[in-house]
Amino acid sequence: MAKKKRNKKLKKRHLIQAVGALALNGQLSGFVTGNIYTGAGKQICLPVLNCYSCPGALTSCPIGSLQAVANHPGFSFSYYIMGLIALFGIVAGRFYCGWLCPFGFLQDLLAKINKEKLQVKAKYDRPLRYLKYIILVFLVLLLPAVLTNSYGIGSPLFCKYICPSGTLGAGLPLLLLTPALRPNVGVLLAWKVLLALAVIMVCLYITRAFCRYVCPLGALLGLLQMAGFYRFSYDKASCISCQQCAKICPLGIDPMATQNGPECLRCRDCLQVCPTAALTSSLAGKALPAEILSARRKPGQSDPV
Repeated sequence: MAKKKRNKKLKKRHLIQAVGALALNGQLSGFVTGNIYTGAGKQICLPVLNCYSCPGALTSCPIGSLQAVANHPGFSFSYYIMGLIALFGIVAGRFYCGWLCPFGFLQDLLAKINKEKLQVKAKYDRPLRYLKYIILVFLVLLLPAVLTNSYGIGSPLFCKYICPSGTLGAGLPLLLLTPALRPNVGVLLAWKVLLALAVIMVCLYITRAFCRYVCPLGALLGLLQMAGFYRFSYDKASCISCQQCAKICPLGIDPMATQNGPECLRCRDCLQVCPTAALTSSLAGKALPAEILSARRKPGQSDPV
């Protein structure tokens, strides 16, 4: 009975992800007409990968916005965008990656297709996780502001050459809906499509591979998370070393070893499967209601149903 309840909680997260993806892309008519929403909502950057140019997008992607500002002559940095990201990150860290990001949701769906996962050896996994920080510093922040043309305009390097979310959510839909754009298809789009397909294939075998190794927004939120208000705690005395938390973690980390590091998605899957409530969460030091109930359980006791 306890296992069924935990499964329901895990499914609840995916339902919230689906609702969030729909809410962020609420201009459904755009997927018919190919028109991009340019209203007041585009002045807001929410901490998820959801391309500005997606036909249904109601808000802006913070990574795309950072590069757009850096590309503008006379500007090299946006305090407004970084301020918003800092606010979201300090409050809840990578919680948005685990619960609201549309591209994160796609990766979770891909993970369910193939249950046979590859275990990346530590000697490869650890250095690869630094790749997203390199991408953040050079392709998102530094080079677009420094490498400019004669008009003082730089190139949005991450969005232009890498971002699979933009390719799948904006580039391909706009090509299908807008015939006038098709003559402009060239080598760059072919590269972006191949890269997006490669990311999809890798995510079938490595859960949330893009979040682990590539996403610059996840890198930035992860750094802020280490000083965030939303915290996880581990009670070693209650732990029975069943390893269920490590097995279910979509980022392949050990929640018993690190609870508030930059890699945790705050998806809470580990909290849901822990049979003894050794893992708990709190906001600004105060236990959340669900954690208060869990803390009252004795080791080995299931939730009341």
